[in-house]
Amino acid sequence: SIIRRQRQELKLLIAELQDRDKELNDMVEVHERHIQAWEDDRQKILTLAERCSSLTSELNERNAVIKSLTKKLKLLESQHNDSKITLESTQQKFKELTQKVTDSSVHCQALEEKNQSLHCSVLELSAKTGQLQAREQELLSMLQMKDKALIETTDQITEVTSKFKTLENALRTAKLDEFTRNREHQDLKVTLNDVMSQVNKMKDILSEKMKESSKNQEEISHLKQENGCLRSELILAVEEAQRKDQLFQFAKSKQVRIERELSSLRQVCVKQQRDLHFLHVNFDSSQESRQ
Repeated sequence: SIIRRQRQELKLLIAELQDRDKELNDMVEVHERHIQAWEDDRQKILTLAERCSSLTSELNERNAVIKSLTKKLKLLESQHNDSKITLESTQQKFKELTQKVTDSSVHCQALEEKNQSLHCSVLELSAKTGQLQAREQELLSMLQMKDKALIETTDQITEVTSKFKTLENALRTAKLDEFTRNREHQDLKVTLNDVMSQVNKMKDILSEKMKESSKNQEEISHLKQENGCLRSELILAVEEAQRKDQLFQFAKSKQVRIERELSSLRQVCVKQQRDLHFLHVNFDSSQESRQ
């Protein structure tokens, strides 16, 4: 019975030892798995450390690029402000040139109207001068006719006095007619002198008006030349403003592209910082787990 009991105890001990051996084998396997997992985590940590160093260097490069882009952006903003100031000054100059062109056009229009009125007055004076010249020719023809009639009358009187001495009354009447005709002849001469003086005055006025018209023509031509120069300057100023506006649009589009690149780089940096923070957290948790 003792031997049986000892054998039973030995069987129990052997079974317990087998159970302990199995537990030890299981523990060894678990420990080996833990060691393998720790080795895998170590390799992962090493790769993550290398990636972290590469990301840090890339982050430094990106920071340098961001700094350079920020400087370039500030420079572009200053250039944008300068171009805006230049554009405002150009617009002010364009307004001044436009006002000057408008004033010169109004002045030129007024001078053209004045020249037109002077031309009309010159035409009226020319017509009046022609009328006076026709009147002068008419009076000269009348004087010639009167002189011819006077000569014929004188011949008739001499012939009548030689042939008819008895017709003294008729002779006296003829003398009276001759006297009246002489007086009319004198009156006509005075009227002719007055007409000639008026014609001379009209000629002087016409010459003055012609001189004034020539001066106005010269002034109009000068104003037209000045207007052409101002128009050319205005066209040049408009072209310069258009070029500056194009440069401003180019700078604006470039600024928009740089802002887009900066926003994309900021997003990338934020993502990288999040990944780095996540890796640090994983690294700390892995260190705590290893400890």
